[in-house]
Amino acid sequence: MSASVDTTTLPDAPVADVPGIPQVIDQVALARLYGEPLFAMPTDLYIPPDALEVFLEAFEGPLDLLLYLIRKQNFNILDIPMAAVTRQYLVYVDEIRTRNLELAAEYLLMAAMLIEIKSRMLLPPKKVAEGQEPEDPRAELVRRLLEYEQMKLAAARLNEMPQIGRDVLRAQVFIEQALQPRFPDVNVVDLQEAWRDIVKRAKLVQHHKITREELSVREHMSIVLRRLQGHKFVEFEDLFDVSRGMSVLIVTFIAMLELAKESLIDLTQAEAYAPIYVRLAYQPA
Repeated sequence: MSASVDTTTLPDAPVADVPGIPQVIDQVALARLYGEPLFAMPTDLYIPPDALEVFLEAFEGPLDLLLYLIRKQNFNILDIPMAAVTRQYLVYVDEIRTRNLELAAEYLLMAAMLIEIKSRMLLPPKKVAEGQEPEDPRAELVRRLLEYEQMKLAAARLNEMPQIGRDVLRAQVFIEQALQPRFPDVNVVDLQEAWRDIVKRAKLVQHHKITREELSVREHMSIVLRRLQGHKFVEFEDLFDVSRGMSVLIVTFIAMLELAKESLIDLTQAEAYAPIYVRLAYQPA
């Protein structure tokens, strides 16, 4: 019988005050079943026989079971007492066969092999040439058991070693390495502010001499490059000659912009609002 049970007990009140409650002596219900009080445990509950049965697969296969039986009783693996081992093995196989026939399939195959070996040992040995020992029916089984034991011990030793993700975690640290120091790029706004300061300084020095002068951007690009040679950094303002007038300042500024566009010079500053410096662009070998 399957039902939801509310285990809330009824309050201690007289029977006559609670409608729908049958007249009982103790006036206390054990639980509620479908909203109705339950005053006695049901007698028609069915629990399957194997509901609480737990079966543990203690062995990883037939060879693991055989090796366990031999080592537990200190049998010589080179001289296995087949009668005792086969009897104990069949007891275990009968136990798992009644519960899980699919699991018992491979164990049944090994049981047939053990019975065959036991039967061959009861028969007279085959005749062999003089000087040779008769073949032991247990030889193949012993070889398989020894190989299995070696692999099992090796797996246990490997499992004891530290494993990434189980015992240790890989530490990852990112370290930035650079041969050349990387300076922050100059903001356009900072470059405009520096140019305005130079223009303000130029207006303080006014010339009233009117002359015609042809100015070459390429020529002033060469002048700026010559000024930068032999210097690691040159301050931006030092590259402008205020005394030569506004026209020369404009051409010099255009020349510097062309040099920066062609990646011949670098404009940099240590931080925001710091002085701007100019240097020759790094040319890799």
